[in-house]
Amino acid sequence: MLRRLHKAPAARFGLNEACAQRCLAGLSRKSNVSRHLLQARTYHTHQWRTNLLSCQVQHGRLLPYEIRRAVSGKPLPQHRSRALNFFYRSAALFGGSILVLGAGVIAFFLYDATTYREEPTRAEIQVSEMALSPRRGGPKNLPIAEVQIDDDDSPEMQEKKNKPKLVILGGGWGSVALLKTLNPDNFHITVVSPTNYFLFTPMLPSATVGTLEFRSLVEPIRRIVTRVRGHFMRATAEDIEFSEKLVECSQRDSNGNEVRFYLPYDKLVIGVGSTTNPHGVKGLENCHFLKDIDDAQKIRNHILTNLEYACLPTTPDEERRRLLSFVVSGGGPTGVEFAAELFDLLNEDLTAHFPKILRNEISVHLIQSRGHILNTYDEAVSKYAEDRFSRDQVEILTNSRVKEVQPDKILFTQKGENGETVTKELPMGFCLWSTGVSQTEFCKLISAALGDTQRNTHALETDTHLRLNGTPLGDVYAIGDCATVQNNVADHIVTFVRTLAWEKGKDPENVHISFKEWRDVAQKVRKRFPQATDHLKRLDKLFASYDKDQSGTLDFGELRELLMQIDSKLTSLPATAQRAHQQGQYLGHKFNKMAEALPGLQVNDVRDGDLDEAVYKAFEYHHLGSLAYIGNSAVFDLGGGWSVTGGLWAVYAWRGVYFAQSVSLRTRVLLAMDWAKRTLFGRDVMNW
Repeated sequence: MLRRLHKAPAARFGLNEACAQRCLAGLSRKSNVSRHLLQARTYHTHQWRTNLLSCQVQHGRLLPYEIRRAVSGKPLPQHRSRALNFFYRSAALFGGSILVLGAGVIAFFLYDATTYREEPTRAEIQVSEMALSPRRGGPKNLPIAEVQIDDDDSPEMQEKKNKPKLVILGGGWGSVALLKTLNPDNFHITVVSPTNYFLFTPMLPSATVGTLEFRSLVEPIRRIVTRVRGHFMRATAEDIEFSEKLVECSQRDSNGNEVRFYLPYDKLVIGVGSTTNPHGVKGLENCHFLKDIDDAQKIRNHILTNLEYACLPTTPDEERRRLLSFVVSGGGPTGVEFAAELFDLLNEDLTAHFPKILRNEISVHLIQSRGHILNTYDEAVSKYAEDRFSRDQVEILTNSRVKEVQPDKILFTQKGENGETVTKELPMGFCLWSTGVSQTEFCKLISAALGDTQRNTHALETDTHLRLNGTPLGDVYAIGDCATVQNNVADHIVTFVRTLAWEKGKDPENVHISFKEWRDVAQKVRKRFPQATDHLKRLDKLFASYDKDQSGTLDFGELRELLMQIDSKLTSLPATAQRAHQQGQYLGHKFNKMAEALPGLQVNDVRDGDLDEAVYKAFEYHHLGSLAYIGNSAVFDLGGGWSVTGGLWAVYAWRGVYFAQSVSLRTRVLLAMDWAKRTLFGRDVMNW
């Protein structure tokens, strides 16, 4: 290949033809050596370099620097110091970063310019006459909103006018999870809620002290509904006419007058949440609750107002101590996290902006009716939280029950040394009531209308397919805090043994089942009640322990006793955002499956029966763990005896979990900005 070198390349390197031929001759010798390849390669390489350099010296010219380096293989000599090279590279990196940042800023403003519209966007649209003037009907002769005013806004909306009507009451965790899971082409969706935003409740305690801003915890519900091409009505559900499939709604008009109307449905999902449980305590009007963004704003204003009053020179010492006494009633996650956030505010921001005497006179008290705070968590987690609060001088009053809340003090009872009940009082300037959940007035009304099928006084009862007990199968569902899944395994014993009894030609109450048949019954129990799976692992031991007469079979009474024992071990699902989210996703997947199966059911003229069970499995709750913030540290209860506790690294992990669970990119950006603002500038110590 080297022999192809001609005059032009030789002249380029300053060589005449004779020198080039000598160089090529030296290189060509390598091809004649076959046995001693390594020695020959070294020799000829040296000979080629010698001939090349001699030609260069003879003609008074040297090859270019790049060629000499390639030929010799020696490293490039350093003409600049390492410090100077580092400076040049740093300057290049900095300059490149400035260029990238500048390009990003320019791109942002170019995109921002496209978001403004100078021309009016009004256009001719069609609105149905029935949407503007709905017909009246129903038991109360109210307007019936059979057609929405935005049903004809787009071709996609027009295609959904004749789809089955799905009405969702409430805009909480379960409803949002359902909306995100649903196939928007299967239903005509309408969401009814008294608030037009979704609230990220786990971070609500942080908003009460200014760690997070209120806007960072809310997402416009219309933005979520628009993704599924649905409709939203800002109204309150008042009643349900199950026989006519109508939801009675109310709202205030522009003049402040109440207006009511009916909203028809084919499927109804109730997700209206819950309210705080008063436990029959007097004086709760002197307390604050923490269920909504309005509550958080009132709490923030009250805290900062008390701090400002305590700074006045006319405030007596006793009054100052009362104003700076903060009481939290309830040792659950909400109460504990609020106490932790309050302590952070007082310990980190108060001393920087308020007189230091306030920090010495502030007191935080946590009243808990049980023996430990966070009593639903692992015992090690509860102990860690109590030790942490004790170190931070947050007083924990366990085994205490609030008797009455007065404007300037709180009365509570404790057990004395001899077991007697002792009433104590605690001066307070602020009280948060966070003691569990209770039914809303709407749910109480629904429960009363359904009669004996609803026996739970704290929530609406559903079956394992989340269908509201007492209503036609497949019509009404309930999810979230307003509902509880009924675990009545023993009540379905006849259903489980009916097939066996029919095969044996006996009455279900007279049938005896063998161990093989017991395994079939256990499989039916698992399918209908997934939460009972953990209690049906050792079927042989269960069978042997309840076979009292050692006959090798279980009679009806023995089987009932076995199932009742399983019933006693099943607990109610926790009233948490995690459970509501899973239930919403479950309903979304099931509704999608039912919509896919609908054409086949119509072809076969299948209209009645348990379609939910035929199409989809029963709901099964998977506990993914619980976590809580306890003041510059966090705890994680992972279930199964596993728990994690830690300091700031756990706080960052706690933030990371909720950051990932946030409902949209917008709220994630706002959360990150609020945490950065708190780091750089501290919390906002102002109220309005």
